[in-house]
Amino acid sequence: MTESSTETAGFRNAEWTMQGLPDSVKVGVFPLKTADGAATNGFLYIDGNPETVVCIMHPREFLATHYFIPYLLNAGFAVWTQTPRSVGSDLRLEHELALHEVAAGMNFLQRYGLNKVVLLGNSGGAGLYAFYNQQSKLGPEERLARTPAGRPTKLSEATMPVADAVVLVAPHPGQGALLMNCIDPSVLDEDDALSCDPHLDPFDPNNGFRNPPESSSYATEFVERYRLAQRERIMRIDGKARDMLAGRLRYKSALKDKDAPLAERKRAGYGGIFQVWRTDADLRCWDLSLDPSDRVVGSVWGRNPYASNFGSVGFGRICTAESWLSTWSGISSNALLEKTASSITQSSLVIGYTADNTVFPSDVRGVFESLPASDKHMEMVEGDHHGRGGKDGRDGREICAAHVTDWLRERFAA
Repeated sequence: MTESSTETAGFRNAEWTMQGLPDSVKVGVFPLKTADGAATNGFLYIDGNPETVVCIMHPREFLATHYFIPYLLNAGFAVWTQTPRSVGSDLRLEHELALHEVAAGMNFLQRYGLNKVVLLGNSGGAGLYAFYNQQSKLGPEERLARTPAGRPTKLSEATMPVADAVVLVAPHPGQGALLMNCIDPSVLDEDDALSCDPHLDPFDPNNGFRNPPESSSYATEFVERYRLAQRERIMRIDGKARDMLAGRLRYKSALKDKDAPLAERKRAGYGGIFQVWRTDADLRCWDLSLDPSDRVVGSVWGRNPYASNFGSVGFGRICTAESWLSTWSGISSNALLEKTASSITQSSLVIGYTADNTVFPSDVRGVFESLPASDKHMEMVEGDHHGRGGKDGRDGREICAAHVTDWLRERFAA
């Protein structure tokens, strides 16, 4: 399958998945309606009469051909994957609303008769499932009533079954936390993609940058200033998003008032889409001495920082005020594992990849250490962010899947 980027290629691998499916597997597609009135599709892979189902979902990716599926089926487990309400785009992604999709799937599986449910959050799916887990354990009246932008969540109206176990693979600590680490803080003007403070430019040789495949070497003082400036840029964009929302609110009444001035009605309806440039600049991608691992120089988007950081494709590239605050802000988002991981008291497995250039060793350790579960286990497996590569001729995905299925067999009936 031809992919537009290395980021999506690791998830959508129909050839890998379909070649490994047992002949006896039945695959059903189920359209579902969420408690807040949205539509979502679920894909159930089942062979025989398993008691346990493993759920795989990402807040914006299509995972119906995820590479874990054949391994889990061959181990005797059912597999459930879901599409979010907005596949392939996070322009309108608000994590609070995405929880309704997860809940719709969980309720379907309960009705179907699959008694044990394991949430498997891979990459961005970790933040989504950890957030769902947190909210599912609260009483309806205790759940978040509004998104960071002020939209009603209607989570109090949803039935949210609690999962029996949680598996996190290559788990970044929430999309906002991911962006906090990889956003380029040298941007001086959000409306000028090429504006740059040379003292914070991660790709300036004077600051320690070296062209790949050579590793850069950033001074400790630069790294500290850089991290602080990254947070400051996130705060500025948060302020921009909130200003947009406040401006829209001021004219809200004009939207339904046919006698209101035309200019006010236009202003009330203005949605406020904006661009966030230069979001591929995590210093760890270019300096291998920072958070050392088996990775090579480069990011999940490639080894040319000019193409990936300044190009049109990247994390959080196009946002609304609502999606920015809910998903991509490392300050305002509720879907950060630092806010949700404390809810994961179920049996938990965390697996990181040793050559990952999106989720680094300290990220994996941080996620694992934040889990309060008494039964928790962590593994590190050779491979990149999507498990490609490995040792002794074995693909990292195969090794990772073996850890997952062995761990599941010890705790659940297939």
